[in-house]
Amino acid sequence: MQLSVIILNYNVRFFLEQCVLSVEKALNNIDGEIIVIDNNSSDSSCAMMKQRFPNVKLIENKENSGFPKGNNIGVSQAKGEYICILNPDTVVAEDTFTKVLAFAKKQKNIGIIGVKLIDGTGNFLPESKRGIPTPWVAFTKIMGLYRLFPKSFGKYYAQHLSENETGKVEILVGAFMLMKRDLYNEIGGFDENCFMYSDDIDLSYMALKTGKSNFYFHETSVIHYKGESTIKDGTYMKRFQEAMNFFYKKHFRVSFFFSLFMKMGIVFFSLVKMFQGKSKPKSSPNNYILISENEILKEKLENQFQKPVQLQNLPQTFSKNRATEIIFDQNYSDFKTIIETLEANKNKSFTFKIIPKSTDFMIGSNSSFDRGEVVKILDLGF
Repeated sequence: MQLSVIILNYNVRFFLEQCVLSVEKALNNIDGEIIVIDNNSSDSSCAMMKQRFPNVKLIENKENSGFPKGNNIGVSQAKGEYICILNPDTVVAEDTFTKVLAFAKKQKNIGIIGVKLIDGTGNFLPESKRGIPTPWVAFTKIMGLYRLFPKSFGKYYAQHLSENETGKVEILVGAFMLMKRDLYNEIGGFDENCFMYSDDIDLSYMALKTGKSNFYFHETSVIHYKGESTIKDGTYMKRFQEAMNFFYKKHFRVSFFFSLFMKMGIVFFSLVKMFQGKSKPKSSPNNYILISENEILKEKLENQFQKPVQLQNLPQTFSKNRATEIIFDQNYSDFKTIIETLEANKNKSFTFKIIPKSTDFMIGSNSSFDRGEVVKILDLGF
């Protein structure tokens, strides 16, 4: 088998459904499998998987064992030569895995490959590629020097590469990590002493320590509704601090000044992330565009929104209208086209929602700091 896609889920049932739909499409021409590990969700994730995806391997954990252990459980049952660690709040294009695997096979001494991640508005997520967060690199990040002098102080976000340039990087994000299964097992997988948040940094660093090269691959884009899987509250701050402490104690000599500096930096990062993670008041769009040919769906949305909905075919770009929401009917548009349209129309006062095929809900996110949003569609009759 060529590829095993490992998806760890915790209480994101609707995002999981959309994610698995996109992965199934992306595996159409690949000898692959999907393994979903559920970390004891209290929503209907497992029931949905059994009903809609009976051929997908589902592992139901009896406790929330954390990101590292959950993924390790999934990989232990994988059969693919390659594995892809994938967040459930992502959407891949139909050709994502074909492109990444073709790239991987051309490389010598390949470590981990990451891709171009975008948020729900089509904007690039800089954490798609990063450098090792040494004390100096962390300092440049905290002080904002990487923004002022990216050529000199841009290592935190691997700014030696642009977002549209493929090349070697040190650290990749756990939302999408593709690598050989043998390498994953060689380095021991995710370190289960780390509950979450620095696990991807640690795995990337461990791959580098074997002499392998990690790569950022820009030729496919993946939507990541960043923040949906994690509620950023006091528990988040505590775990984030613990995770960063874990990484530094494991890989660096720790002096008093180093510890003091990192404690200050960890608190700073935690506060920033908590601020970013707070939901912002949402205003209703003034205009709606439905990319579909479904007149019945159009009427239902008009009844629900109490506003006109324009039915439209899919051009590459749209006329710039203030506060317009573009809704994609995935029965009409494939995931690759949707992703390309988000990127082509970013920063134009648009918001975007996707109605996954044969569902009664839509998913979107209005910024990289907002949690993903699920909106139920009334009376679709599926």
